[in-house]
Amino acid sequence: MLEEKNDNLPMAEGSLVNNSTESAASETPVLENTAVPETENQTVIDAIAETNAEESEDETLKERHDIPMQDYDALPLESLVEELKNLVTNEKVMSVKDHVEEIKKAFLTKYNHLIEEKKEEFLAENQDPNEEFQYHSPLKTKFDQLYSIFKDNRNTHFKSLQTNLKTNLENRLAIVEELKELINPQENIKDTLKQFNDLRERWKNAGPIPKDKYNHVWNNYHFHVENFYDYLHLDREARDLDFKHNLEQKQKIVTRVEELLKEADVNKAFRELQDLHRIWKEDIGPVSREHRDEIWNKFSDLTKQMHDKREVLFENLRGTELENLEKKKEIIAKIEVLATEKVNAHSQWLTQIEKVEALRNAFFSAGKVPADLNEQTWAAFKTAVRNFNSFKNSFYKDIKKDQNDNLSKKTALVAKAKELQESVDFAATTPIMKQIQEEWKQIGHVPRKYSDKIWKEFKDACNHYFDKLKEQKNEENGEEVEAFDNKKAYLEKLRAFQLTGDHKTDLDAIKLHIETWKNFGKVPFPRRHIEGKFNKILDALFEKLSLSKKDTEMMRFSNRMDHLSESNDTRKLDNEKIFLMRKIEEVQNEIFQLENNIQFFTNTRNAKKENSIVLEVRKNIAIHKESLDVWKEKLKQLRNLKQE
Repeated sequence: MLEEKNDNLPMAEGSLVNNSTESAASETPVLENTAVPETENQTVIDAIAETNAEESEDETLKERHDIPMQDYDALPLESLVEELKNLVTNEKVMSVKDHVEEIKKAFLTKYNHLIEEKKEEFLAENQDPNEEFQYHSPLKTKFDQLYSIFKDNRNTHFKSLQTNLKTNLENRLAIVEELKELINPQENIKDTLKQFNDLRERWKNAGPIPKDKYNHVWNNYHFHVENFYDYLHLDREARDLDFKHNLEQKQKIVTRVEELLKEADVNKAFRELQDLHRIWKEDIGPVSREHRDEIWNKFSDLTKQMHDKREVLFENLRGTELENLEKKKEIIAKIEVLATEKVNAHSQWLTQIEKVEALRNAFFSAGKVPADLNEQTWAAFKTAVRNFNSFKNSFYKDIKKDQNDNLSKKTALVAKAKELQESVDFAATTPIMKQIQEEWKQIGHVPRKYSDKIWKEFKDACNHYFDKLKEQKNEENGEEVEAFDNKKAYLEKLRAFQLTGDHKTDLDAIKLHIETWKNFGKVPFPRRHIEGKFNKILDALFEKLSLSKKDTEMMRFSNRMDHLSESNDTRKLDNEKIFLMRKIEEVQNEIFQLENNIQFFTNTRNAKKENSIVLEVRKNIAIHKESLDVWKEKLKQLRNLKQE
């Protein structure tokens, strides 16, 4: 066909028929102007023809233009999986194949980068070479499931399509062969025209064929159709009417392309141009020789103009992509700086990590870069992030050593707690268990994978012991109430006690009362005021009893210390010890000062006149020494009490 001479298609089968009916059908076809070199227009038309061949093979491909191609590189993994689910569930498989592959590329790029980071963290935290890295992502599992559904749908579609394509190709080739046979001067022209129209109708409904056969088969078909029209010089009127109709249709297409050149949406206009090329090739027949070159060249020139307009759009997009490239380079540079900033605290590293995460999100949101620089940019980004992670991991590697040391310490405390958890010596064990708990609080973090386990073991051991202690105290509470009742009754008996006047007898009786009171045991904490009543009665008895001040004070002190000891009030006992030691130091300092004063007076010339002062000082020293003996005796008694 003459108007398709620039289709750059394989040579058509059959032959050209000249105006003479003697032209043989078996001659090798020679298309007009085949010697014309391929022009720039031809490159554009070839590209459109290739796209039309692909969409002709599978009509569902046309719908891909109606589904927006998002910037999948900017979406997080979760959104990519959700978008894949939407496309696989709601769209025809071949209309979204490019979208799905772009999603797959973006997902795997980000996921593999994530795996690299997780593996680096694992290697930094685990020094055991026998421990293998494992990472399970439910998101990856869901992605694989959805992509598997897409592949299954695509394979099913291909199988069905290939069967139909093969059958349709055979039918179209058969139609071409029948067209060849129509050129027979012996046949009646009307019958021949009827057969020709039947063949054209069959061709119209023959269905899609393989894209690699598309141009060749259509070229042959048009060649033999034109051949037949040339043969129709025997019936010029019918031929000229058909030529006129075809010319009008092609002129309408040319007019429409002129309108499309003014369309604001260049991509939409170009897709319609592709459809017009398909209609030109598939649906409209040839025109007369005098118009063939003219109408085709006009259509071809307009196509080139549309292509140039589209190229301007692409150039603008490339400019935007270059701007995005600069943004991404700046982001990479900032990450590289962070990979060299030395920080020495976990809180500071958390801030650094947040900065890198923000830069990572900014990188993915920056938009597309030129395709030829995409891999290079991505590699630079990965390297920058990897260097930062290595820098970070070296810090946490040192922390890991400390955490392992903490783990050893906590493991030892767990073993100690388990060893004591069955103890029934509550008086001795409870302070130890409390001390263990305090030590636990002072120890820092342990490796994360051991944290929950070791804490549970420690907590269970402590809870086991203190639950037993609580049970024991509940039992003791009953005994304490009974002790209170006994002491309350005994107070009445003690109030009625009268001294006999015999010092030894009365002293022994008071000591017996004290011993009896002690044997009643502890009382509930809220009722400890009864101890004060008992001490008050004792003080009255001691005053009536002719005891030395030292003996009286020591008996009172002994009674009070016994009470503190029975109540396991270690804090008060310790405070008492500190108090006694301070009092001893104060009295010793006083004695030292008084003795210095005596030395001063005895060295003066008027020592005899100052004799009364010296005597007063010596008397004061004696009082302090007596007091010192009492304080020392109390401290000795307290120390003996704590050793018991």
